[in-house]
Amino acid sequence: MAGSGTVHLRREDDILLNVENLVVEFSVDRKTLHAVSNVSFDIRKGETVGLVGESGCGKSTTGRAIVQMPRPTSGSIVFDGVDLSSLKGEELRQIRPRIQMIFQDPIASLNPRRKVADIVAEPLVAWGKKKGAERKEQVREMFDAVGLDYDSVGTWRPHQFSGGQCQRISIARALVLDPDLLICDEPVSALDVSVQAQILNLLHEMKERYGLTLLFISHDLAVVKNVSDRVVVIYLGKVCEVGPPQELYELPHHPYTRLLLSSVPVADPDVPAKGKAVAGGREFPSAINPPSGCRFRTRCPRALARCAQEEPEVRQVGDGHYVACHFPVDGPMDLTSAPAPAPAPAVGT
Repeated sequence: MAGSGTVHLRREDDILLNVENLVVEFSVDRKTLHAVSNVSFDIRKGETVGLVGESGCGKSTTGRAIVQMPRPTSGSIVFDGVDLSSLKGEELRQIRPRIQMIFQDPIASLNPRRKVADIVAEPLVAWGKKKGAERKEQVREMFDAVGLDYDSVGTWRPHQFSGGQCQRISIARALVLDPDLLICDEPVSALDVSVQAQILNLLHEMKERYGLTLLFISHDLAVVKNVSDRVVVIYLGKVCEVGPPQELYELPHHPYTRLLLSSVPVADPDVPAKGKAVAGGREFPSAINPPSGCRFRTRCPRALARCAQEEPEVRQVGDGHYVACHFPVDGPMDLTSAPAPAPAPAVGT
């Protein structure tokens, strides 16, 4: 069940990014949309943290809020000892090259009117780094790093590439300034499965080569499991569960994490198809008017009256494993026969 708390934050010297009690709200038709509500997590230097949840849960907004686009409503975002929320103007501009993003739609993120060599070189031009032959050599090196031939395709424009190739160009553009933190916002969800594997392998290679720290945002727990050192599951702007990917996959304690895992297709024709992920025909709750107490309770098969009255706090359930739930699930999960959740009991709105 979705809740708040900071007990899962690691108070260590090698933490590169510390997000604490992050709140992002928007005004929609004179109402407040609670996109992110008291989300907290941290990332060690050289670590990959997966931020996972279904569409509309606030994960992309969290990633964008880290680079202050949009500026958070409240909370702190400390990057390498500097609170980004307190920076403005030139101070914020000077730190942004150290934090780069890769976006979900690779083609839409590239200027269709420019040559891809100029697109990759643009950050160097904007920051006045390297010139002439030195700049060209840097761009050529980035093309080679992502598996593209500069001499053959450098003068092409984005529409002449496949989606996977455009994502490689986006990665080259993000890395050309040698950032410390790379935020990957659903970087493979728009790609074919075979291309997904290529891009994930490329990201892993770039991480090792350039000593990157990654925040990997996705709705797919199966993908996140293979790339992350730690996973943070969020639902409707709240943290549900935090833990190592292997343990989170084999022994999820949160009903929502189990729901996400049960929705992952099993590559076995002999395994019967699962039932609907949400039973009872209930509508998903809105971020404009989220449920009281636990935000997941209207879809949870374990919800009781306490869940409507009291928001759960994040608490430890294992070594590095935390969950925000009044009634966590204790047993292991059989991914080949995970049952669909039953309708939640009527506990009010």
